[in-house]
Amino acid sequence: MDHVLYGLAANPALPPEFVDRLIAVADADVAWRLADRPDLGHAQALALFARVPECGVQLAYAGRLTAADVDPVARPDVALALLDEGAGAPHWARLLAADPDPAHRGKLAACPGLPADVVETLAADPDVCVVAELALWTASEAIAGLARHPHADVRRSAAANEATPPDVLAALVTGHGLPPVLRCAVCEQEATPFVHDRNCARPGCTLPSGASCDGSHESAVHDIRWAALRNPATPAEAVAGFADHPSMLLRQSLAARPGLPASVYRGLAADPVPGVRADVAGNPAIDDAATRTLAGDRDPDVRRGLAHNPRLPLDVLARLADSVRVGATLLPRIAAAAPDEVPRLASSPSAAVRMFLARRRDLPPEIRDGLAEDPDAKVVRSVASHPGLGEARLRAMVDRHGARVLVAVAANPGAGPALLEHLVRHDPPVPKVFREIAAHPNASPGALLACLKDSRARPVAVGRAALPTAVVVELLDDPDPSVAAAAAANPSLPRAVVEGLLSGT
Repeated sequence: MDHVLYGLAANPALPPEFVDRLIAVADADVAWRLADRPDLGHAQALALFARVPECGVQLAYAGRLTAADVDPVARPDVALALLDEGAGAPHWARLLAADPDPAHRGKLAACPGLPADVVETLAADPDVCVVAELALWTASEAIAGLARHPHADVRRSAAANEATPPDVLAALVTGHGLPPVLRCAVCEQEATPFVHDRNCARPGCTLPSGASCDGSHESAVHDIRWAALRNPATPAEAVAGFADHPSMLLRQSLAARPGLPASVYRGLAADPVPGVRADVAGNPAIDDAATRTLAGDRDPDVRRGLAHNPRLPLDVLARLADSVRVGATLLPRIAAAAPDEVPRLASSPSAAVRMFLARRRDLPPEIRDGLAEDPDAKVVRSVASHPGLGEARLRAMVDRHGARVLVAVAANPGAGPALLEHLVRHDPPVPKVFREIAAHPNASPGALLACLKDSRARPVAVGRAALPTAVVVELLDDPDPSVAAAAAANPSLPRAVVEGLLSGT
């Protein structure tokens, strides 16, 4: 790949005539970048498609091609992309339903709005993968018949399809009212009874780890139930009975569902598997009793799940705050805190609670400013990127807390050029500061030059129009391909330099 041409293809300042010249010499990588240009015209898209036919699917999904531009026999992949977008010719579906390649028929089966006769043809396809794909995506009345298909893979797809009627989903969960499954992926390939070795090293083996069949297709039936239990359209009354099922996967699939009886959630909250308890802990449908029980759980993942519950009482959150790690996430309960709750959170004796609140970006100015003066560095770090703090307050944060808040201050949209230059001069340097400033809209040429010292910030800084032009031109020859490509994509690159780069092709 020519990394300079690859970068030029993404240069937003490239004149149309230069885009034309790039199209004329494009390889697959350059074509991919050109196809993504927002200013690519229809004539240019056709020229690019003719030059590199492999980019046709991307052009179709981007709306650059029409049905008149595509021969569905020569380029069925592009025709399928247009059908998937609802932009294909109506007769293409019937043509492609008879395509000898099952991958093409499977892609067709996933397209929306297929004519009824095409759906009927695909439902009878000899390749079960095609039928399973139809069962996964169709919103037609054919789904009820597909749910009765003798192959387990088709039923599993129907069980995962949210357009499947609730009564059919209930039947797929329980098996009541449906004929038995006759075939599964295991018994089609192996003599039964058979249990697939979880550490199977056979070349080309496609069976799932642990798949088994003794004639009852047990692992396949389990997968059908798992898909239906995870489907939000499956009626709650059909799934509640699986809360004490021996399969951890089936119990866990219930843990995040709404609309179940409180007794089911209480049972899941006492599940022996921490993953099940963690999922139910984050479910807003659990009652207060289950919430308070889970708050005392010894597993950190369970407490973390509870901390993300949007209906968590604030007193329980305060109990959890110092014992959970949630990263830089704004917790849903904090985001939903009412105006009268915000001052209470801001004055909490727990620095962790104040830190959680500081991640909100819609705080009243007096709350925001108070958190900016907090004595705890982690609170200040959380509020530091909040718009509206003002440069003087941002500098004061740096003076008080130093390296602990530098990255967050550098991310503040109100940080001006002088402050950003001050941050890049910090001793010792903080690498993440360079990466933040390299993308900051207020970064000065001096700050961007300093960012070139960091290997991860360098490609970002090189692409900035504020970087001195002479430096950008020099970096076209950088040994790091990502830097050279970023330099070529820089909109400040002089026209004469671009001309020279294209003349060498």
